Amino acid sequence: MYISLSDRRDRTRASRRGEPATRVSATVITLGIVSMLTDISSESVASILPLYITGALGLSTIAYGFIDGLYQGVSAIVRIGGGWASDRTDHSKWVAFAGYALSAGTKIVLLVVNGFAAVATVIALDRLGKGIRTAPRDALITASSTTTNLGRSFGVHRMLDTIGAAVGPLLAFVILFLIPQGYHVVFVASLAFALLGVAILGLLVPGRRAAREGRERVAPRAPFRWRNLTDPRLRRLILAAGVLAVLTVGDGFVYLVLQDRSPFAAQWFPLLYVGTNVAFFLFAVPLGRVADRFGRARVFVLGHVALLAAYACAALPVGGAVVTVACLALLGAFYAATDGVLAALAGELAPEGSTASGIAAAQTVVAVGRLVGSTGFGVLWFAVGRESAVLIVAAALAVAIPVLFVLVRPLLRVQS
Repeated sequence: MYISLSDRRDRTRASRRGEPATRVSATVITLGIVSMLTDISSESVASILPLYITGALGLSTIAYGFIDGLYQGVSAIVRIGGGWASDRTDHSKWVAFAGYALSAGTKIVLLVVNGFAAVATVIALDRLGKGIRTAPRDALITASSTTTNLGRSFGVHRMLDTIGAAVGPLLAFVILFLIPQGYHVVFVASLAFALLGVAILGLLVPGRRAAREGRERVAPRAPFRWRNLTDPRLRRLILAAGVLAVLTVGDGFVYLVLQDRSPFAAQWFPLLYVGTNVAFFLFAVPLGRVADRFGRARVFVLGHVALLAAYACAALPVGGAVVTVACLALLGAFYAATDGVLAALAGELAPEGSTASGIAAAQTVVAVGRLVGSTGFGVLWFAVGRESAVLIVAAALAVAIPVLFVLVRPLLRVQS
């Protein structure tokens, strides 16, 4: 209740002064803290998965590609269901809570399983939890923001989220430095942070009432209808996002390429995730503001230019610290320009009463695309080698960016 009252006081003060309510609400910040703790949990595990799967378990790059594809895309199975449940019941908080709780529960199972099938199942369940929670959480952010600061709100949330995504791999690195082969110690630490995030969400984030109040600031909501998601502008966005997602290789593959080429990357492998997330942290809010000012569709598509440049760095016939750091910075800029920006744009394009479902639809297509992309890249790597595989994907992305920029041109005037 304190958070809800605090949000209302901020809006009232701004209204009395005749100022736009640009301050990010306390609800958004608290949701960011929940995401930060959850990302410490999930990214501490994700950062060691390439080594754990290909090293400790002795599996091939095809097996890793499949598991990475699950990590990237299995959440698609339930994303729209989570968004629908959020819109239908008006209980976004508790739908998100169920997703966070499921992901936390998988950390317990991870402590006692071994082998490809078991690990793949646990990863799938963890990502199902992510799929359930993402759209309701983003709907809460949308409901707790104004039309003038939506991009900034998502930027602040992603910034806090990314702090966790940087701390998680750092935590894993320290544990493995002190305890070689201490993968299960990483899993225990991951569980502790996941449970803390679930507790804060349940105790401190406002539920149904706060979400409704936020929505009423913008406009009264019409009943939810699936056919509302056929808006031509939303279809353009979803098509562009899906094509680009297929051409987005999982970060773990990029890191494995860097590891094979650079002794620096090999020595500091778990910290490569930290580097990407630090860059994400630094760029998230500035690029959120740029998106608010110059157009979210423009920033979303052009953000993939940074991804293309990251592929170029990975494919260079030279290694070393400079190339590695440049690649990580470009990956971070890519995520800052696309992750929260896509959610903000989809939430705005979604019709009244369907915010969470509109966000979920876009995120579902991205998740499926990345599942296909990661699995396909694993096979491509096995078939033609790492450098050729990266160059093929980079060439396809270079062709796709200008074509899709034309596709989303009608969205360039959209501004929240």
